[in-house]
Amino acid sequence: MVLDLMLIALAITLYPLPLMAFALVVSTARGVWKGLVFVLAWLACLVAVIAVVLAVTDGQPPPPRSPPGVAGLAAKLAIGVGLVFYGLHRRRLMRAGAAPADAPAGRGPDEVRDDPSGGTTGKETGKGTGKGTGKGAGKETREAAGDRGEGSFWASAGLAVLVQPWGMVAAGATTVLEANTARPATFVALFGFCLLASASLLAAELYIVFAPEVAQARLLRLRGWLKEHTQQAIVVLCLVLGLWLTAKSLYQLTG
Repeated sequence: MVLDLMLIALAITLYPLPLMAFALVVSTARGVWKGLVFVLAWLACLVAVIAVVLAVTDGQPPPPRSPPGVAGLAAKLAIGVGLVFYGLHRRRLMRAGAAPADAPAGRGPDEVRDDPSGGTTGKETGKGTGKGTGKGAGKETREAAGDRGEGSFWASAGLAVLVQPWGMVAAGATTVLEANTARPATFVALFGFCLLASASLLAAELYIVFAPEVAQARLLRLRGWLKEHTQQAIVVLCLVLGLWLTAKSLYQLTG
């Protein structure tokens, strides 16, 4: 159980999407506190999953050949196979996306309209500059300040929940089924799982606390690098972890 938990936690902490989201969160106003909320919400999800599993099993692992034990192994096998197929699917998408890499740099009207970066046309810009004064501008400024205020802390917490790699967390939950709370070492293993799964976020948050300006700049550069290598990282992590879970589950089911 311990080896499986540590491998799953390592895959979770190396998953690129949460760290990219965290880099955006801490780059806004009150970034240190929003980052703390993000990390706490992330940890709360992991602790909640573990607590639910332990409540269901009453802290005792099911017998190896019992229906609950077989069902747990079957669930872990299904998750492992799902991760493998997801990794292969992302690999196909990555290869398909590399094909039009030499396309012209110019963008047509449809591409501008669908630009996810929020770019506007000249007409839209003119409308914004022509009517951006007076009471309307003051109202927009107050609304923008409100978006950067207390409400955004809830948004940070919600984002932490959304970017959790839930497939890997589910794999961790099926592994926690084997936990025996009568042994003190079990609590150490579960604590280590939560700590390792959050290690990258905890390290980034501590960096932000002690060197906010430098850390924000470096985290944004890291986000840019991760954005270019996200597909490769997801493919490798999903395939490696998926193959491990699949092989381990098959061995335990047939052994």
